[in-house]
Amino acid sequence: MFRLIFSRRWWITSLLVLFGIGLSIRLGIWQVDRYLGNKAFADHLAAMQSATPLNLGSGQPPAGLTGMEYRAIQATGTFDFSHQVAIKNQIWVQSWGNEIGYILLTPLVFPDGSAVLVDRGWIPIKDNTPPSWQGFDTPGTVTITGVLRLPAVPEMGGESDPTLAPGQASLDLWYLIDLKRLQKQMPYPILPVYIQQAPVGDNTALPFRALPEPDLSEEGINEGYATVWFVFTGLLIFGYPVYLRKQRPDTSGHPK
Repeated sequence: MFRLIFSRRWWITSLLVLFGIGLSIRLGIWQVDRYLGNKAFADHLAAMQSATPLNLGSGQPPAGLTGMEYRAIQATGTFDFSHQVAIKNQIWVQSWGNEIGYILLTPLVFPDGSAVLVDRGWIPIKDNTPPSWQGFDTPGTVTITGVLRLPAVPEMGGESDPTLAPGQASLDLWYLIDLKRLQKQMPYPILPVYIQQAPVGDNTALPFRALPEPDLSEEGINEGYATVWFVFTGLLIFGYPVYLRKQRPDTSGHPK
């Protein structure tokens, strides 16, 4: 059979089959990796949603905050609106369709002088300057609830925030929640995570708020795709020799 596979008649077809086997194995492994990654995320999300809410503002924040994304949190402090920024290109689904705008990202300062940035919700695109944000201020000591979020990772080829020009102290409008860069224009240390504030009441007053809704639909899809690719691999490995055996001439000189 080995000699038949690499005979003059079948060697090109055999190479294509070998390539197909290698490709289908690689695609199957890729789908398994994606399935395992999605499953790990789903397990993490379930653990965070069932964990006791954290409290910030009354002492030293716990270690390992970057490993607690989506955990419920309550934080008490004072908003510093003088260092507030807005994040561009944010979509809010209105009754008449999608509307583009911003989200307000405001430092919540704790008694010890540290701070955490808070996504306070969506505002319309017309509110594109710091003076226009003053109508959304909530002065004094506040206690907010929400979930912990990790900062954005810049995508290759995506929008990026410009560096500060000579003499420029800060940027008011940003594309990304880049905490490392935002730290450079803050007068106090900020935590390596931010808070996405939860809606309060009927959520009909600006800023509009919403908690994240992670998509877990791909977990089962990746598992199914992996199965398909490995079944296809088996068909090539075991089916091709059977096919060749049927093409082998019998003693009369004709294929079987």
